[in-house]
Amino acid sequence: MSELDTANEKVTATEAAEALIESLKAQHGPLLFHQSGGCCDGSAPMCYPRDEFRIGDRDVYLGDIAGTPFYIGGDQYALWAHTQLIIDVVPGRGSGFSLEAPEGKRFITRSTVCT
Repeated sequence: MSELDTANEKVTATEAAEALIESLKAQHGPLLFHQSGGCCDGSAPMCYPRDEFRIGDRDVYLGDIAGTPFYIGGDQYALWAHTQLIIDVVPGRGSGFSLEAPEGKRFITRSTVCT
């Protein structure tokens, strides 16, 4: 995606992240992302089968990446409200709970301050 196309979106993804998302969708069906700021993996974006994760009352929907809804915990959103999240993928082992873990890759969040 070009920078101009995504300038006003709260969440976007790199081409590498989109490619991994498409691969995971082919294997697991519809997906969902959630970034909680919880204990184990901090604020790592976690990818789940869409029907296996329950959205909480305080979770905030930021938008879709590669046709996949992305939510963030309310407390995290308060900290990141003035940023654009850019979901990327890097080599390494992600959380055992996130679907990309067996792929030898992990999703990470980069950010830029919104003006």
